[in-house]
Amino acid sequence: MSEPADGHAGLSDLRTIAEYQFGAGAGTALFPPEESLTIKRTSSGRPQQIHAESGRIVSFGTDGRFTLGLEGGRRLEAALEHPAYRVVVDDESEPFVRDEKNVFAKFVLEVGSEVRPGDEVLVVHERGELIAVGTAALDAEAIRDFETGMAVTVREGAPADA
Repeated sequence: MSEPADGHAGLSDLRTIAEYQFGAGAGTALFPPEESLTIKRTSSGRPQQIHAESGRIVSFGTDGRFTLGLEGGRRLEAALEHPAYRVVVDDESEPFVRDEKNVFAKFVLEVGSEVRPGDEVLVVHERGELIAVGTAALDAEAIRDFETGMAVTVREGAPADA
């Protein structure tokens, strides 16, 4: 995909934003230069969603931050060192999270120390499998310390393998 020359954000700009939001390596992981991606834009030309053949990678919010799709979560999971931007849950939570129910703090086994409220996170089963993506409701310390309360608002769950 070629970079737009009309002042609108292209893939190199989106890679830079991803690096800022998720850390080193995230831009190339989400938007590999060799892959043909589709950028859906608003009528004004602002990027709105970025898709690969395998599904939605991210949506680009008006706040300048990405919200992850499952495909974006898979890409980040492969690129970011554990436990960065991850919330790890146990067997008890897994079916509910896959069904797009929210994650509660008491079921979290581990959380990346950089996680802040409003951050996009990967919800991962303790065996390492990505089971959902969503938005952290609390910071890492609160998620670890609280026995009650919502830890992650789940946006998209990964169906269990049949």
